Amino acid sequence: MSFEMSTDTDDGINEINMTPFVDVMLVLLVIFIVTIPVVKQAIELDLPNETGTVLQDNTETIEISVSENGDFFYDGILVSDEDLSFKFKMLSEQKSHLHSDNPSIQIRGDKNVKYARIAMVMALAQSNGLNRIGFVMHGIGD
Repeated sequence: MSFEMSTDTDDGINEINMTPFVDVMLVLLVIFIVTIPVVKQAIELDLPNETGTVLQDNTETIEISVSENGDFFYDGILVSDEDLSFKFKMLSEQKSHLHSDNPSIQIRGDKNVKYARIAMVMALAQSNGLNRIGFVMHGIGD
């Protein structure tokens, strides 16, 4: 009977077993997921229950409508180009004498009007110092 030692098949396992490590990590992950919602990160504040008032805008609003054929309507009244320029000049002078805010100019243009007519209203208003210009986004008769 001979006792021989075989060194070819008795090599030890040189790798680390990762299964227990992964198990521990999964357990820790579950613990953190469960405990995070319990931790409250908010600061308790006792805020006052005051209500505010709405500020009234006392500025005048003028509506300028431009029809499809390029006619100007000053607050619904048909005016010529010269009349519109005169009305803007009067608004500007009234503003300077009363030391009040600029009136708001709301331009409403028909969807088929040429842009040059809209630009003319803007230029007339700005040349007279009326810089609060807005646009109404639907056409006349819509």
